[in-house]
Amino acid sequence: MDRKKIVIALGGNALGNTLPEQMAAAKHTSQSIVDLIEAGYQVIVTHGNGPQVGMINQAMYALEREDPEQPNTPLSVCVAMSQAYIGYDLQNAIREELRNRNITSVPVSTVVTQVRVDKDDPAFDNPSKPIGKFMTREVAEEQARRFGHIVKEDAGRGYRRVVASPMPKEIVEIGAIRTLVDCGELVICCGGGGIPVFQNGNHLSGASAVIDKDLVSALLAKELDADSLVILTAVEKVAVNFGKPEQRNLDRITVDEAYRLMEEGQFAPGSMLPKVEAAVQFASSKPGREALITLLDKARDGLEGRTGTKIRME
Repeated sequence: MDRKKIVIALGGNALGNTLPEQMAAAKHTSQSIVDLIEAGYQVIVTHGNGPQVGMINQAMYALEREDPEQPNTPLSVCVAMSQAYIGYDLQNAIREELRNRNITSVPVSTVVTQVRVDKDDPAFDNPSKPIGKFMTREVAEEQARRFGHIVKEDAGRGYRRVVASPMPKEIVEIGAIRTLVDCGELVICCGGGGIPVFQNGNHLSGASAVIDKDLVSALLAKELDADSLVILTAVEKVAVNFGKPEQRNLDRITVDEAYRLMEEGQFAPGSMLPKVEAAVQFASSKPGREALITLLDKARDGLEGRTGTKIRME
């Protein structure tokens, strides 16, 4: 019997905020992933990179300030760096957990992944995704002057760089990813939403953007003909009227119900909304596909119908 194929999108809470935290988080995360493999699922992993890409970006900026001869490091390069070092920790932690359970038939690899975006995407007209640390006005103005960064004041807390968050159009390395998956590998890919690139003929050039990792995960799951997309986050279930006395957790909803709730403004932009949007994109792409939103530690229970929020076409 063929194993069910699932794409797991790890949230930021699965990775920590510092290098030691990341290594500890990767070890914990690997246990839940290998639980799913033991249960008979074929797993593909994607992940966020919010804290990591911001730290890399700040480190490169500090280097540039120290050495004026150093050129500006493009954000796309920072995303690539974050993919590699998060993948390094994840693949080693998963490999170790597999061997601790005497599972030697599942190789683990990381694919540094580019994702094509459209130059005409309206997101580039209004960059709104904050990255990196808060800055004083003086530092923010220096970054804007030296590197052309767009900076915005953030609710009285200081200034931050903001970039576009365009829609993913194509996963450049999908052929390599599909080949590895078909060979039985556990593939870690599309980290941080993928390295955003523009296509100019045969040339790919980095874009100053951050792609939503859940939307890329939905595209990946469709391209791999996965059975389920599992979006892991900080809550066990999606809720309506979140944080209010009349809050109600959702167990199962249809794609049409999800659209209606999104139109009502039930899900916060930049938080639950992109997760529900990604879930709907995948669940509506083919009959029988379903998306699950839940906690990391509840992933198996969710897939087996005991918790979480499932979204299906009908």
